[in-house]
Amino acid sequence: MVLNQSNKLKVFRVVFSDPARSFYSSGEKLSGSVQLEAAHSCRVSRLTVTAAGCARVDHRGGKNRKNRSQEVEYLKYEEELRLEEELRRDSDSCFLLQAGKTYNFLFGFELPPAGRLVSSYKGKFGYVRYYVRALLDRPSQNALQCEHEFEVEEPLDINIPDLLAPSAASAQKKVTCMFIPDGQVSISAQIDRKGFCEGEEISINAKFENTCSRIVVPKAAIIAKHTYTVGGRTKELCQKLCAVRGNHIISGMCDMWQSKTIRVPKLKPTLRGCDIIRVDYTLRIYLHVPGSEKLAVELPLVVGTVPFSGVGSRTSSMSSQAGSLSSWASLPPAPPSYSNIHRDLRADGPLTPLLHDYDGGEDDEDEGGLFMRTPELFYPPPPAYTEVDQDSVNTPQVQVF
Repeated sequence: MVLNQSNKLKVFRVVFSDPARSFYSSGEKLSGSVQLEAAHSCRVSRLTVTAAGCARVDHRGGKNRKNRSQEVEYLKYEEELRLEEELRRDSDSCFLLQAGKTYNFLFGFELPPAGRLVSSYKGKFGYVRYYVRALLDRPSQNALQCEHEFEVEEPLDINIPDLLAPSAASAQKKVTCMFIPDGQVSISAQIDRKGFCEGEEISINAKFENTCSRIVVPKAAIIAKHTYTVGGRTKELCQKLCAVRGNHIISGMCDMWQSKTIRVPKLKPTLRGCDIIRVDYTLRIYLHVPGSEKLAVELPLVVGTVPFSGVGSRTSSMSSQAGSLSSWASLPPAPPSYSNIHRDLRADGPLTPLLHDYDGGEDDEDEGGLFMRTPELFYPPPPAYTEVDQDSVNTPQVQVF
């Protein structure tokens, strides 16, 4: 892309050797060429290629709404290309670029080793960006420049013991109505590992108990937390990526999730190694309680690039959680959920609104409200009519002479 449109060059661009490649990693070589083609013959003096990469945060805040920014550099490379190999020297310091002819000047460099690069990122208040820029100097004229961005993705292997270990959490809270105790709700949840890749399914085991007078709804969501740091100040943004929900749980009942799954959507891996930008993922499992704050537990997730192998490391992961899983197996079967009871009611009964399952606009899939069938009164039928007196049948008859 030509940045200065006032030049007389017909073509001035940076082209990579493998244009179909989507990203590069640390230690790899990036090569390409600078293409030049002039509409009219012109003189040039110097052609320089620079490669740069940095993380930058821009945030406006505080009482004075002052704009704050901070940068961290990860890549810096510069190379002057040899014009004499392709162009005829016009003078001691200039070369002649002939009209209608395309010139290619090759370049190449190696990216820094592992641990010195950070994956590319673009967010609301910051970014991690890499690019190759070409600068063409011309005598008695302004220099021209063009650039081409490239993506960096650092490999993140989830097949390590820490990420293959199970994760569990539990929480409970008391519910009140007008400062009057109204029972409590509780959550116990577990996943078999912390590391996942795009497209994999997270298996959730969870138990939800409801002893308050309200109908609660169990849900789970993958949350991305973006943290920006600039000038000692921190700004956090949370984003819900995908969600699943379970059956409604009425008062005095409980429900269990046994291997309920949620799929990891297409997203960037966990961003590590950057001092001013962080991207972390969590699995939030929570109960929506009408008229009260949600009860939630969060299990950490690490989204990697090298998928789960399922060999060797899986055995150690399963053995470490055998004791925990046995407690789930020993639990009695869960009582029927509200949805099962709801389906067993008569389908022809009139609908009576029970309450609204409003989640603050957080879930688009929420219905407008919950409904319960109005119960119908049924009286037992009268006993069947018979001409025979049952008492006389069982009593022996006495004959009178």
